[in-house]
Amino acid sequence: MSTLNISIPVTMKAFVETQVRSGLYSSASDYVRTLIRADQQRRAEALVDAQLLAHFTQDDLAGVTPELCAWLRTRLCHSSDPRQEASG
Repeated sequence: MSTLNISIPVTMKAFVETQVRSGLYSSASDYVRTLIRADQQRRAEALVDAQLLAHFTQDDLAGVTPELCAWLRTRLCHSSDPRQEASG
């Protein structure tokens, strides 16, 4: 494993330390790795959603109910909105 040194404000350091003390993480490094993995997962899901949205047409889904099409369209449009990722 390699090392990465970062600078963060005191308030963020205190927050990380609180997360570690909660017992959910074994160290600050474990907490940061968890955050990075979650971000990687969100970005991978957003990429798949964007690819699905780019290929989404009614003709591609012949025989699928209109309700399912509407649900898929809503989900894909919502999840590929960059503002949602930034606030998520």
